[in-house]
Amino acid sequence: MVFGRKNKKVVPFRTAGELDAMAAAGAVVGRALVAVRAAAAPGVSTLELDRVAEQVIRDAGAVPSFKGYHGFPGSICSSVNDRVVHGIPSADEVLAEGDLVSIDCGAILEGWHGDSAWTFGVGALSEADALLSEATRLSMEAGIKAMLPGNRLTDVSHAIELGTRAVEREHGLSYGIVDGYGGHAIGREMHMDPFLANEGAPGKGPRLVVGSVLAIEPMLTLGTTETQVLDDDWTVVTLDGSRAAHWEHTVAVTEEGPRILTLRSE
Repeated sequence: MVFGRKNKKVVPFRTAGELDAMAAAGAVVGRALVAVRAAAAPGVSTLELDRVAEQVIRDAGAVPSFKGYHGFPGSICSSVNDRVVHGIPSADEVLAEGDLVSIDCGAILEGWHGDSAWTFGVGALSEADALLSEATRLSMEAGIKAMLPGNRLTDVSHAIELGTRAVEREHGLSYGIVDGYGGHAIGREMHMDPFLANEGAPGKGPRLVVGSVLAIEPMLTLGTTETQVLDDDWTVVTLDGSRAAHWEHTVAVTEEGPRILTLRSE
């Protein structure tokens, strides 16, 4: 889920034991996402996917982070095609062959949050949609690689941006980096300071230290960088109707390198 607040001098950090606890929460999120993807098929509603995720989360003894958060009604954000983020699961939204689906999911286990998202296709995707999802994943991975002690917050932002531009050259396509949305610190709250932009100049903002944790989540489109929020006050869609993708992992800085806390078996 995508929010953010003011910066601090150091990105919030956790002990090794606390990171393990966050990884346990992240593993629940990973299992929920895998179950949702397995259930996603033509004729299945996004509300059915929401129920799958909630069951997995509650069976693990965890609580869905999103449900009731500022009034959000679902356990997942289900954003299909031109929906970027914060799509509300609905019985009326039924998946079809070729849909591009972004699922964002969070869970709380023993007070710690995990937050992760990925994009996948229902059946076969068009080549452009498949490349868009791959580009978003690669941009996220570029940001993850910048999660190193001593880096500043916007070093991660800059890495995401450079990753996007590199994959543009590789794919021979132009991707829009969604304006105004990004990642965030996370721990015993889902959304904490600082906000992590998905582009920008390096060398600014709070420092990363061992144990710092950020949710890294680029959102790319096949067109505009501009969005609008629908009348439900949640669903963010591309202004030009172009398709969008969203990938996210919760990641910690360690002495051994970046540690993904929301691992899943894909």
